[in-house]
Amino acid sequence: MVDADDVRVMHVIDEIYNRAPFYGVRKVTWELHTRGEIVNHKRVARLMRIMGIQSIVPCPKTSQPHLQHPTYPYLLNGMVADHPNHIWGVDITYIRCGTTWLYLYAVLDWYSRFVIAWELSDSLCVEFCVDALSRALTQALPDLHNSDQGSHFTSNAYLDLLLAHPKVQISMDGRGRCMDNIFTEWLWRTVKCEEVYLKDYQSPKEARSSLTRYLDFYNHDRIHQSLKYHTPAAVYYKN
Repeated sequence: MVDADDVRVMHVIDEIYNRAPFYGVRKVTWELHTRGEIVNHKRVARLMRIMGIQSIVPCPKTSQPHLQHPTYPYLLNGMVADHPNHIWGVDITYIRCGTTWLYLYAVLDWYSRFVIAWELSDSLCVEFCVDALSRALTQALPDLHNSDQGSHFTSNAYLDLLLAHPKVQISMDGRGRCMDNIFTEWLWRTVKCEEVYLKDYQSPKEARSSLTRYLDFYNHDRIHQSLKYHTPAAVYYKN
């Protein structure tokens, strides 16, 4: 059972883990103690299991594989995105909302860091991912679509969307390899540090409204050092 205090502690664990994904249970416990949280490592281990996270591999329970679903090889070894819509990365992360969680899915263009589409859901049904991917595919087609091997991305409903476009190559991370989708992990870190952790969403409507404002800012106004101080939208649409 997870009570309201567990959810509060999980939110702090999320902050710590997002900043230091290489921390294991004991280091997270120590960090919690420095923040005044009186918890033991057994409770921290239990909450981290519920969240689906462990040292080195930032893989929330949003991305559990399904043994009967097909998987695809990782195609991006040694590859660098060199034009818009070359590589799209997708992922799901979790967002605290009051005493519960919401789930955020995004389609990220790796070359420009532009968020092409996103969706928020109060459940881990596959439909919210399918809806956002459908919107993204009406805007453009990538050369490669990269995801982890989570059950959402290997489901028939999701893969059928991609397979309807033979131009799109499907790539999937090796299991437990967070660096395979590093640009999307960096997106989550930015969104959480600059938006989510500064807010206290009390309803899905409030979370959606606030994230809409932030992601519009992220795409059109936030400059990136890695983009030579241009915005994602400026780089994405320049060609």
